[in-house]
Amino acid sequence: MLLALAIALCAASGYLIVRIAWPSLAKGTDRLLKWSLAVGFGLGFSSATFFVLRATNLQHFLTIDALCFAFLLGWYFLRGQNGSMGLPQAPDCNLELPPWLHRFLIAAFAVTLAAALYSSVKLAIAHPRGDGWDAFSIWNLHALFLFRGGSYWRDGLSPLIPWSHPDYPLLLPASIAHFWTYLGTDSPAVPAIIGLSFTFSTLGLLYSSLERVRGRTTAMLGLMTLGTTPFFIEQGSSQYADVPLSFFILASIVLLSIFGQYPAHNPRPRGFIVLAGLALGFGAWTKNEGVLVVFATVLASLLVSGHSKLHEPRTKESEAPEWRAIAILLLSAVPVFGLVLWLKHVAPRGDLLQAPAVMLQKFLTPARYWVILKWYSRELFRFGEWWPISATLLFLAVYFIAASREMGPKAASLRIAIWMLILTLAGYFAIYVITPNELYWHLRFSLNRLFLQLWPSVVFLFFSSVSFRSFNNVSK
Repeated sequence: MLLALAIALCAASGYLIVRIAWPSLAKGTDRLLKWSLAVGFGLGFSSATFFVLRATNLQHFLTIDALCFAFLLGWYFLRGQNGSMGLPQAPDCNLELPPWLHRFLIAAFAVTLAAALYSSVKLAIAHPRGDGWDAFSIWNLHALFLFRGGSYWRDGLSPLIPWSHPDYPLLLPASIAHFWTYLGTDSPAVPAIIGLSFTFSTLGLLYSSLERVRGRTTAMLGLMTLGTTPFFIEQGSSQYADVPLSFFILASIVLLSIFGQYPAHNPRPRGFIVLAGLALGFGAWTKNEGVLVVFATVLASLLVSGHSKLHEPRTKESEAPEWRAIAILLLSAVPVFGLVLWLKHVAPRGDLLQAPAVMLQKFLTPARYWVILKWYSRELFRFGEWWPISATLLFLAVYFIAASREMGPKAASLRIAIWMLILTLAGYFAIYVITPNELYWHLRFSLNRLFLQLWPSVVFLFFSSVSFRSFNNVSK
């Protein structure tokens, strides 16, 4: 009973956070979009709340959760609907199919969802404690310290267990410990269900956002692409933190894209920027790579904004990002990002930090760059564990055939997202250059998961930018 109450408070709190910043009347698509966001935001919010209570040695978790929910509910009703501002209508760019092909697509879409659900549940049952070293030696171990440690939870940050990476962010462990506290035992079902929740909320977020931007047919193609990615389904059930991080990266890009749909000369609902900043903060609270994504997003916004002001005429239709919006994005990430900074302060130093002279020597070693470039190229072709052809190759071929010619000056949010991914990949590259670990070992066991963190966002950007009308013209 208490566990059901915890789940209800978590989901409802996440939905209220989304609705407070997004005060519009929900249509069918918007409702799925909001609930998909609410799953991740609710888990992130409950995680942060639990961690603050544990760090301050406070108890009465149910009371605090209920008070937080009451506060959000009161804020929601006080804020009101603000004129019921809805999303702009999607452009008329949906992929039109013959009736027989459309029916076939619907059937394939249903099979994809059923197969993804079956495979995910089967893998979760087969590996109840997680599939892989990181699941039980990092994330679930940290959750056990938070759950069973009580006031001694900081023992989980001990430098005596460096293989558990004590400095890693705690969104996933704190979420697990939060529900274990209500349940009264460390049931393996909790991390498994949280992993499945992030997996299918990512699929729901991708589908609902693409349906808003490009229409239902394109949304089904996008979901089928991600849902049939074997590596995505496997990692979603493995109780690792890469799929949760991919959810928050995708959420930030989707919310920035929705913000970019509004004309610059009209008052833009900055609640989307607030939600995007929260998503970035929760991403940093999920994995160390999320910290890099925060800096990459801010830098990408500054680059695109500066370029737009210097090289594009200032018109009412221009959608260049505003400096004020960038400031709101940063400020929205600060509360959760502050938890990350505090944890880094009290935890042992991360294993990637070395003496400046050692890092400089590695930066000046050309052989390391060549090795990393080869692994990047190799992973590009084999990522996802498809057979016999990688979807990344197919994406490249289709994009060059049917690349959109409609982006123009109104694609500031798209350019930000692209630069954000490029800068993130460049940051991953730099980390490999200075890694204290054996380079081949580090690349072999982590690069595919780093690519996975960005894969849902790549799928969204591909299907939201490619012009299928151009593809139809070429095929004719």
